[in-house]
Amino acid sequence: RVRHYSYRSEQTYLDWARRFFDYLRETGATVEGRPVVTRETIRDYISHLATNRQVAASTQNQAFAALLLLSREVLSMDLGDLSRTVRAKRGQRLPTVLSTDEVRRLFAQMKGTLRLMAETIYGGGLRVSECCRLRVQNVDFDNNVLRVIGKGDKFRATLLPESLKEPLRRHLARVRELFDRDRTAGVAGVHLPDALGRKYPNAATEWAWFWVFPSRNLSLDPRTNTVRRHHVSEVPIQRAVREAAAKAGIAKPVTVHTLRHSFATHLLLQNVDLRHIQELLGHQSVETTMIYTHVVKGLRSAPRSPLDAL
Repeated sequence: RVRHYSYRSEQTYLDWARRFFDYLRETGATVEGRPVVTRETIRDYISHLATNRQVAASTQNQAFAALLLLSREVLSMDLGDLSRTVRAKRGQRLPTVLSTDEVRRLFAQMKGTLRLMAETIYGGGLRVSECCRLRVQNVDFDNNVLRVIGKGDKFRATLLPESLKEPLRRHLARVRELFDRDRTAGVAGVHLPDALGRKYPNAATEWAWFWVFPSRNLSLDPRTNTVRRHHVSEVPIQRAVREAAAKAGIAKPVTVHTLRHSFATHLLLQNVDLRHIQELLGHQSVETTMIYTHVVKGLRSAPRSPLDAL
Protein backbone atom coordinates (compact mmCIF):
# COMPACT_ATOMS: atom_id res chain seq x y z
CA ARG A 1 0.00 0.00 0.00
CA VAL A 2 2.96 2.33 0.66
CA ARG A 3 3.96 1.67 -2.94
CA HIS A 4 0.43 2.67 -4.07
CA TYR A 5 -0.38 -0.74 -5.49
CA SER A 6 -4.02 -1.31 -6.35
CA TYR A 7 -6.28 -3.21 -3.97
CA ARG A 8 -6.39 -6.09 -6.46
CA SER A 9 -2.58 -6.28 -6.48
CA GLU A 10 -2.58 -6.32 -2.68
CA GLN A 11 -4.93 -9.30 -2.61
CA THR A 12 -3.00 -11.13 -5.34
CA TYR A 13 0.34 -10.71 -3.59
CA LEU A 14 -1.10 -11.79 -0.23
CA ASP A 15 -2.59 -14.86 -1.88
CA TRP A 16 0.77 -15.88 -3.37
CA ALA A 17 2.45 -15.40 0.02
CA ARG A 18 -0.10 -17.73 1.64
CA ARG A 19 0.37 -20.34 -1.10
CA PHE A 20 4.15 -20.13 -0.74
CA PHE A 21 4.01 -20.61 3.04
CA ASP A 22 1.65 -23.57 2.62
CA TYR A 23 4.12 -25.12 0.16
CA LEU A 24 7.01 -24.64 2.61
CA ARG A 25 5.03 -26.36 5.37
CA GLU A 26 4.05 -29.23 3.09
CA THR A 27 7.67 -29.80 2.02
CA GLY A 28 9.08 -29.42 5.53
CA ALA A 29 11.05 -26.26 4.78
CA THR A 30 10.46 -24.90 8.28
CA VAL A 31 12.38 -24.19 11.47
CA GLU A 32 10.38 -24.61 14.68
CA GLY A 33 7.21 -24.52 12.59
CA ARG A 34 8.08 -21.28 10.83
CA PRO A 35 8.53 -21.25 7.02
CA VAL A 36 12.08 -20.60 5.83
CA VAL A 37 12.34 -18.09 2.99
CA THR A 38 15.61 -18.33 1.06
CA ARG A 39 16.75 -18.06 -2.51
CA GLU A 40 16.58 -21.84 -2.79
CA THR A 41 13.04 -22.18 -1.40
CA ILE A 42 11.77 -19.44 -3.72
CA ARG A 43 13.49 -21.08 -6.69
CA ASP A 44 12.04 -24.47 -5.72
CA TYR A 45 8.53 -23.07 -5.43
CA ILE A 46 8.67 -21.25 -8.77
CA SER A 47 9.95 -24.44 -10.40
CA HIS A 48 7.19 -26.39 -8.63
CA LEU A 49 4.58 -24.10 -10.21
CA ALA A 50 5.95 -24.77 -13.70
CA THR A 51 6.71 -28.49 -13.46
CA ASN A 52 4.07 -29.84 -11.09
CA ARG A 53 1.28 -27.26 -11.27
CA GLN A 54 1.93 -26.55 -14.97
CA VAL A 55 0.91 -22.91 -14.67
CA ALA A 56 1.28 -20.44 -17.52
CA ALA A 57 4.44 -18.35 -17.78
CA SER A 58 2.51 -15.20 -16.86
CA THR A 59 1.22 -16.86 -13.67
CA GLN A 60 4.72 -18.03 -12.77
CA ASN A 61 6.09 -14.53 -13.25
CA GLN A 62 3.30 -13.06 -11.12
CA ALA A 63 4.17 -15.43 -8.29
CA PHE A 64 7.84 -14.53 -8.61
CA ALA A 65 7.10 -10.79 -8.41
CA ALA A 66 4.98 -11.32 -5.28
CA LEU A 67 7.64 -13.39 -3.53
CA LEU A 68 10.38 -10.97 -4.48
CA LEU A 69 8.42 -8.12 -2.88
CA LEU A 70 7.79 -10.29 0.19
CA SER A 71 11.44 -11.17 0.68
CA ARG A 72 13.04 -7.82 -0.13
CA GLU A 73 10.50 -5.28 1.13
CA VAL A 74 8.75 -7.15 3.97
CA LEU A 75 11.39 -9.56 5.31
CA SER A 76 14.35 -7.29 4.36
CA MET A 77 16.22 -10.20 2.77
CA ASP A 78 18.67 -9.62 -0.06
CA LEU A 79 18.24 -12.58 -2.38
CA GLY A 80 20.41 -11.21 -5.16
CA ASP A 81 19.33 -11.19 -8.79
CA LEU A 82 16.95 -14.06 -9.40
CA SER A 83 15.39 -12.72 -12.58
CA ARG A 84 17.75 -14.51 -14.96
CA THR A 85 17.39 -17.88 -13.35
CA VAL A 86 13.73 -18.00 -12.34
CA ARG A 87 11.45 -15.97 -14.60
CA ALA A 88 9.82 -17.82 -17.46
CA LYS A 89 9.58 -16.56 -21.02
CA ARG A 90 6.40 -16.60 -23.05
CA GLY A 91 6.27 -17.40 -26.70
CA GLN A 92 4.78 -14.67 -28.84
CA ARG A 93 1.12 -15.28 -29.60
CA LEU A 94 -0.99 -13.27 -31.98
CA PRO A 95 -4.10 -11.83 -30.31
CA THR A 96 -7.57 -12.94 -31.33
CA VAL A 97 -9.18 -10.32 -33.55
CA LEU A 98 -12.76 -10.07 -34.80
CA SER A 99 -13.73 -8.82 -38.23
CA THR A 100 -16.04 -5.81 -38.43
CA ASP A 101 -18.89 -8.16 -39.38
CA GLU A 102 -18.19 -10.36 -36.35
CA VAL A 103 -18.18 -7.29 -34.09
CA ARG A 104 -21.52 -6.25 -35.55
CA ARG A 105 -22.97 -9.75 -34.96
CA LEU A 106 -21.60 -9.78 -31.43
CA PHE A 107 -23.25 -6.46 -30.50
CA ALA A 108 -26.52 -7.63 -32.08
CA GLN A 109 -26.67 -10.33 -29.37
CA MET A 110 -26.25 -7.81 -26.54
CA LYS A 111 -28.54 -5.17 -25.12
CA GLY A 112 -28.84 -2.49 -22.46
CA THR A 113 -25.95 -1.24 -20.36
CA LEU A 114 -23.75 -4.26 -21.09
CA ARG A 115 -23.94 -3.58 -24.82
CA LEU A 116 -23.14 0.08 -24.20
CA MET A 117 -20.07 -0.95 -22.19
CA ALA A 118 -18.93 -3.36 -24.91
CA GLU A 119 -19.36 -0.68 -27.58
CA THR A 120 -17.42 1.82 -25.45
CA ILE A 121 -14.56 -0.67 -25.03
CA TYR A 122 -14.41 -1.38 -28.76
CA GLY A 123 -14.99 2.23 -29.79
CA GLY A 124 -12.15 3.58 -27.65
CA GLY A 125 -9.85 0.58 -27.23
CA LEU A 126 -10.36 0.46 -23.46
CA ARG A 127 -9.37 -2.26 -21.05
CA VAL A 128 -12.36 -3.69 -19.21
CA SER A 129 -11.16 -2.18 -15.91
CA GLU A 130 -10.82 1.24 -17.55
CA CYS A 131 -14.40 1.07 -18.80
CA CYS A 132 -15.78 0.05 -15.41
CA ARG A 133 -13.90 2.87 -13.67
CA LEU A 134 -14.95 5.67 -16.00
CA ARG A 135 -16.23 8.74 -14.17
CA VAL A 136 -18.67 11.30 -15.50
CA GLN A 137 -15.94 13.92 -15.90
CA ASN A 138 -13.95 11.51 -18.10
CA VAL A 139 -16.54 11.73 -20.89
CA ASP A 140 -15.93 14.81 -23.06
CA PHE A 141 -18.86 15.01 -25.46
CA ASP A 142 -17.77 18.30 -27.06
CA ASN A 143 -14.34 17.01 -28.12
CA ASN A 144 -15.33 13.35 -28.72
CA VAL A 145 -12.79 12.20 -26.15
CA LEU A 146 -12.70 9.67 -23.32
CA ARG A 147 -10.10 10.50 -20.67
CA VAL A 148 -8.95 7.20 -19.22
CA ILE A 149 -6.94 6.29 -16.15
CA GLY A 150 -4.88 3.31 -17.28
CA LYS A 151 -2.21 1.11 -15.76
CA GLY A 152 0.02 2.83 -13.24
CA ASP A 153 -2.49 5.69 -12.84
CA LYS A 154 -1.45 7.06 -16.22
CA PHE A 155 -3.94 9.36 -17.93
CA ARG A 156 -4.58 9.21 -21.65
CA ALA A 157 -7.18 10.44 -24.11
CA THR A 158 -8.87 8.07 -26.51
CA LEU A 159 -11.79 8.12 -28.93
CA LEU A 160 -15.43 8.72 -28.04
CA PRO A 161 -17.36 7.43 -31.07
CA GLU A 162 -19.94 9.81 -32.48
CA SER A 163 -22.50 6.99 -32.60
CA LEU A 164 -22.21 6.50 -28.81
CA LYS A 165 -22.75 10.11 -27.77
CA GLU A 166 -26.55 9.99 -27.70
CA PRO A 167 -26.78 6.52 -26.05
CA LEU A 168 -24.27 7.67 -23.42
CA ARG A 169 -26.24 10.86 -22.76
CA ARG A 170 -29.43 8.83 -22.21
CA HIS A 171 -27.53 6.41 -19.98
CA LEU A 172 -26.06 9.22 -17.88
CA ALA A 173 -29.53 10.72 -17.43
CA ARG A 174 -30.61 7.44 -15.78
CA VAL A 175 -27.39 7.30 -13.75
CA ARG A 176 -28.07 10.86 -12.54
CA GLU A 177 -31.34 9.65 -11.00
CA LEU A 178 -29.39 6.99 -9.06
CA PHE A 179 -26.86 9.63 -8.00
CA ASP A 180 -29.64 11.92 -6.73
CA ARG A 181 -31.22 9.07 -4.75
CA ASP A 182 -27.87 8.35 -3.10
CA ARG A 183 -27.48 11.98 -2.11
CA THR A 184 -31.00 12.09 -0.70
CA ALA A 185 -30.38 8.87 1.25
CA GLY A 186 -27.10 10.18 2.66
CA VAL A 187 -24.97 7.44 1.11
CA ALA A 188 -21.24 8.05 1.45
CA GLY A 189 -19.54 9.45 -1.63
CA VAL A 190 -17.65 7.36 -4.17
CA HIS A 191 -14.07 6.25 -3.64
CA LEU A 192 -11.47 8.82 -4.62
CA PRO A 193 -7.85 8.07 -5.56
CA ASP A 194 -5.04 8.75 -3.08
CA ALA A 195 -5.61 11.79 -0.83
CA LEU A 196 -8.13 13.64 -3.01
CA GLY A 197 -10.83 12.93 -0.45
CA ARG A 198 -8.93 14.94 2.15
CA LYS A 199 -7.87 17.66 -0.25
CA TYR A 200 -11.38 18.11 -1.66
CA PRO A 201 -13.80 16.92 1.07
CA ASN A 202 -16.93 17.39 -1.07
CA ALA A 203 -15.59 15.84 -4.27
CA ALA A 204 -16.77 12.33 -3.40
CA THR A 205 -20.40 13.47 -3.46
CA GLU A 206 -20.12 15.58 -6.63
CA TRP A 207 -21.68 14.46 -9.91
CA ALA A 208 -18.42 14.87 -11.84
CA TRP A 209 -16.74 12.12 -9.76
CA PHE A 210 -19.64 9.66 -9.97
CA TRP A 211 -19.25 6.45 -11.96
CA VAL A 212 -20.47 6.25 -15.55
CA PHE A 213 -21.27 2.59 -14.89
CA PRO A 214 -22.16 2.36 -11.18
CA SER A 215 -23.09 -0.83 -9.38
CA ARG A 216 -26.76 -1.40 -8.68
CA ASN A 217 -26.01 -2.29 -5.05
CA LEU A 218 -24.09 -0.59 -2.28
CA SER A 219 -20.98 -2.36 -1.02
CA LEU A 220 -18.41 -2.19 1.77
CA ASP A 221 -15.14 -0.44 0.94
CA PRO A 222 -12.53 -3.05 2.00
CA ARG A 223 -9.97 -0.44 2.99
CA THR A 224 -12.12 2.03 4.94
CA ASN A 225 -15.11 -0.17 5.92
CA THR A 226 -17.39 2.51 4.52
CA VAL A 227 -20.64 1.57 2.79
CA ARG A 228 -20.67 3.33 -0.57
CA ARG A 229 -21.55 2.78 -4.22
CA HIS A 230 -18.74 1.23 -6.20
CA HIS A 231 -18.42 0.96 -9.96
CA VAL A 232 -19.90 -2.05 -11.71
CA SER A 233 -18.02 -5.35 -11.49
CA GLU A 234 -16.07 -6.64 -14.49
CA VAL A 235 -17.73 -10.07 -14.26
CA PRO A 236 -21.12 -9.26 -15.91
CA ILE A 237 -19.58 -7.69 -19.03
CA GLN A 238 -17.07 -10.52 -19.33
CA ARG A 239 -19.85 -13.10 -19.12
CA ALA A 240 -22.10 -11.16 -21.51
CA VAL A 241 -19.42 -10.94 -24.21
CA ARG A 242 -18.68 -14.68 -24.01
CA GLU A 243 -22.36 -15.56 -24.24
CA ALA A 244 -22.97 -13.12 -27.10
CA ALA A 245 -20.06 -14.59 -29.06
CA ALA A 246 -21.53 -18.07 -28.66
CA LYS A 247 -24.98 -16.91 -29.76
CA ALA A 248 -23.48 -15.11 -32.76
CA GLY A 249 -21.76 -18.33 -33.83
CA ILE A 250 -18.26 -16.85 -33.59
CA ALA A 251 -15.88 -19.83 -33.37
CA LYS A 252 -13.05 -17.92 -31.70
CA PRO A 253 -11.93 -17.57 -28.06
CA VAL A 254 -13.66 -14.21 -27.58
CA THR A 255 -13.17 -12.18 -24.40
CA VAL A 256 -13.76 -8.52 -23.57
CA HIS A 257 -10.08 -7.85 -24.33
CA THR A 258 -10.68 -9.16 -27.86
CA LEU A 259 -12.62 -5.94 -28.50
CA ARG A 260 -9.53 -3.89 -27.59
CA HIS A 261 -7.39 -6.01 -29.93
CA SER A 262 -9.98 -5.55 -32.68
CA PHE A 263 -10.01 -1.76 -32.14
CA ALA A 264 -6.25 -1.55 -32.71
CA THR A 265 -6.27 -3.89 -35.71
CA HIS A 266 -9.15 -2.12 -37.43
CA LEU A 267 -7.40 1.23 -37.00
CA LEU A 268 -4.28 -0.22 -38.62
CA LEU A 269 -6.41 -1.44 -41.52
CA GLN A 270 -7.55 2.19 -41.88
CA ASN A 271 -3.85 3.15 -42.19
CA VAL A 272 -3.83 5.04 -38.86
CA ASP A 273 -0.28 5.78 -37.72
CA LEU A 274 1.16 3.17 -35.34
CA ARG A 275 2.35 5.83 -32.88
CA HIS A 276 -1.13 7.28 -32.71
CA ILE A 277 -2.59 3.84 -31.97
CA GLN A 278 0.04 3.40 -29.25
CA GLU A 279 -1.16 6.62 -27.60
CA LEU A 280 -4.82 5.61 -27.86
CA LEU A 281 -4.12 2.22 -26.28
CA GLY A 282 -1.82 3.63 -23.59
CA HIS A 283 1.08 1.31 -24.39
CA GLN A 284 4.35 2.36 -22.78
CA SER A 285 6.40 0.98 -25.68
CA VAL A 286 5.59 0.96 -29.37
CA GLU A 287 6.95 -2.60 -29.49
CA THR A 288 3.82 -3.71 -27.64
CA THR A 289 1.63 -2.06 -30.26
CA MET A 290 3.61 -3.61 -33.12
CA ILE A 291 2.06 -7.01 -32.38
CA TYR A 292 -0.96 -5.81 -34.35
CA THR A 293 1.12 -5.29 -37.47
CA HIS A 294 1.62 -9.07 -37.56
CA VAL A 295 -2.14 -9.56 -37.30
CA VAL A 296 -2.77 -7.12 -40.16
CA LYS A 297 -0.32 -8.95 -42.42
CA GLY A 298 -2.70 -11.88 -42.55
CA LEU A 299 -5.72 -9.69 -43.27
CA ARG A 300 -4.38 -7.29 -45.88
CA SER A 301 -4.03 -8.61 -49.47
CA ALA A 302 -3.57 -12.26 -48.49
CA PRO A 303 -1.93 -14.40 -51.21
CA ARG A 304 -3.97 -16.98 -53.09
CA SER A 305 -3.50 -20.53 -51.87
CA PRO A 306 -1.98 -22.87 -54.48
CA LEU A 307 -4.83 -25.29 -53.74
CA ASP A 308 -7.28 -22.83 -55.32
CA ALA A 309 -5.26 -22.90 -58.55
CA LEU A 310 -5.75 -26.64 -59.07
